[in-house]
Amino acid sequence: MDPTFSWVPSAEVVQKSNLYALMQQQRATDYAEIHQWSVQNPEAFWKRTIRALDISLRKPYTQLLDLSQGVAHAKWLRGAELNIAESCFKKALDSPAIITQRQDKRLETITVGQLDRLSNRVANGLQALGISKGDSVAIDMTMTAESVAAYLGIIKAGAIVISIPDSLPSQEIIKRLRIGNARAVFTQDEIIRAGKSLPMYEKIRDANAPPTIVLSGQDDSQIDLRAGDLRWNTFLSSNERFQSVPCAPEDPTNIIFSSGTTGDPKAIPWDHTTPIKCGSDGMYHQDIRPGDRVCWPTNLGWMMGPWLVYASLLNSSTIALYEGAPTERGFCEFVQNAKVTMLGLVPSIVKSWRSTNAAEGFDWSHIRTYSSSGEASNPDDYAWLMKLNQRDGHSRPIIEYCGGTEIGGGYAANTVTEPQRPSEFNAKAIGIDVVFLNEQGNPCVPGEAGEVFIRPPSIGLSTRLLNADNDAVYFANCPILDNRILRRHGDRMIVCEDGRFRSDGRTDDTMNLGGIKVGSVEIEHTLNNVNGIMETAAVAVPPPGGGPERLVVFAVVKEECRPVRLDALKSEMQQAIKNLNPLFRVDEVVVVDSLPRTASNKLIRKALRKALA
Repeated sequence: MDPTFSWVPSAEVVQKSNLYALMQQQRATDYAEIHQWSVQNPEAFWKRTIRALDISLRKPYTQLLDLSQGVAHAKWLRGAELNIAESCFKKALDSPAIITQRQDKRLETITVGQLDRLSNRVANGLQALGISKGDSVAIDMTMTAESVAAYLGIIKAGAIVISIPDSLPSQEIIKRLRIGNARAVFTQDEIIRAGKSLPMYEKIRDANAPPTIVLSGQDDSQIDLRAGDLRWNTFLSSNERFQSVPCAPEDPTNIIFSSGTTGDPKAIPWDHTTPIKCGSDGMYHQDIRPGDRVCWPTNLGWMMGPWLVYASLLNSSTIALYEGAPTERGFCEFVQNAKVTMLGLVPSIVKSWRSTNAAEGFDWSHIRTYSSSGEASNPDDYAWLMKLNQRDGHSRPIIEYCGGTEIGGGYAANTVTEPQRPSEFNAKAIGIDVVFLNEQGNPCVPGEAGEVFIRPPSIGLSTRLLNADNDAVYFANCPILDNRILRRHGDRMIVCEDGRFRSDGRTDDTMNLGGIKVGSVEIEHTLNNVNGIMETAAVAVPPPGGGPERLVVFAVVKEECRPVRLDALKSEMQQAIKNLNPLFRVDEVVVVDSLPRTASNKLIRKALRKALA
């Protein structure tokens, strides 16, 4: 066995995995063989997966996959009727659906029956407000049992969730409410983080939002509501019974935003089939099993929030939620006390734990797998994580997971059936095929970096956008391979010697900052308003040892404002991008006389990245 591997699965780990059952069924000898079968036989693979996830269909499909309009417009489960929320309540009613640690440090368990009844009260409450099938309702809340119930209740009612990250300022909330045509909003009065009170309802009010339902963190909340707004307990119907509204597979359930490179963020609709992709990845890659406890610090405003709901509940496992910051010691204690079996993270959290010792001294022996998404990981940090708090002396695998909102999950994901090296992918995600093409348009050879292209079809891939042309964004001018058009994704990967691969950033003007995708143009538009700035260029640069990208800003300063104090300029820029997202950080500012551009005046970001190398 290659000594560079940091984790090698035992025969017992392989044989107990969900993947092994599929491999045995198809008589596949390794993951490469079962992956090849899954993409060459999409109908057989997804039929088996739908059955394994026990997806409830009110009316059976007449055709599982319809390619009559081409792979770019694949239709799944033609003729079926369903409401995907119904498939989230398959376990015994007294089994745990959510285990949560509240702000007051109280550990609380919400059963499947309790979550079902609470989401029914939400659905009935929405109908009482006049919300009907096809209407949109926004959620701007932290990840709590109540927000999960609101999410599922909206979908049960046949309505559409508009996902809004809780960190966004009012001007960004306005965009999402407008694009999604929100009829109502769920929010909370405030968030308590690190002992500080952060207003939430105030931002919604400043966004001139439609009628809003407000959850209070305290029973005696004194916050004044606008006329027409309701407190959570007043809104909830007393009727705990609700018959979910039947829908077509392609009916939207959720509008999730992925920052574009210009102007408004892309509005990506998920439909009633997209969660099947979440459930599939969770089952085959994160190896989530019935009875597991799945924790992933996230938010319903980003795709990993809905992913967590579906990957957990469709696999008959329990969602573990912590009402606080994942970087604090209290979260690490919660992981121990909740007996988490699958812990998802972004690399920035791991780096914080390692530097502060916040995670030391707990018993995490219940953890069977970690998973990581959102940004490139650091090999040293992840080698440290594999062995963290494992009292049995055995390290744990990390499921590196990379994909996108418009995929409904991942295109690259480690498996527990193959050996691992930190920060490398050992597999393409099952059920979806990708190729890596170099600048000449040829498949990459080992040691070469190339652009990621998806080979459709797959359940989860978007076929429409609310505010853009899906074909133009993902298929225009894409290469054709084996008589099939490829789908653009925008990531770059370095192909390793043994067929594995690792992240090499983006090919377009999108960057990953703290696990959040954002367009460079969005950042530049904000920074160009800083006093004394003529123009800026924002680029994302991975650190030398690998890991999360750093935001570096190249700035052309007006002549009358020179010379400039870099520390003061950086501080002003940091203050400015807080209006875009308070989680973004400017790592470095470089003052230049001019920015490199092509003859057509297009910014040459590659030259700027090269200057930093």
